[in-house]
Amino acid sequence: MPKSCLECEEKIIGREDKKFCSDGCRNAYNNKINKDSTNLMRNINNKLRKNYRILCDINSDGKTKASRSKLLSKGFDFEFFTSILHTKTGNTYYFLYDQGYLVLENDFFMLVKKDI
Repeated sequence: MPKSCLECEEKIIGREDKKFCSDGCRNAYNNKINKDSTNLMRNINNKLRKNYRILCDINSDGKTKASRSKLLSKGFDFEFFTSILHTKTGNTYYFLYDQGYLVLENDFFMLVKKDI
């Protein structure tokens, strides 16, 4: 029984385990599957990416102190992060993937990079 392409449903010629008739169909299918399904998801992912880029730019050495005003001037949004780490010493770090920050006194933050 001939197999058909998962994207365009054309007959597939070639290997037995082939799922698509062309690279174009494979790309189109995967783009549909992997795209952000809603504007909400797209907007949140964009904010996470922007925050991550800002932390990477400022924290190029792996551990840096930065002011709230510096982060805000670059467009950092403190409401968006990927995880929280509570340490045994009672500190709370907010992370965007491997880049994180610890709230210090006087509107300063310690930026850190987690070794993965």
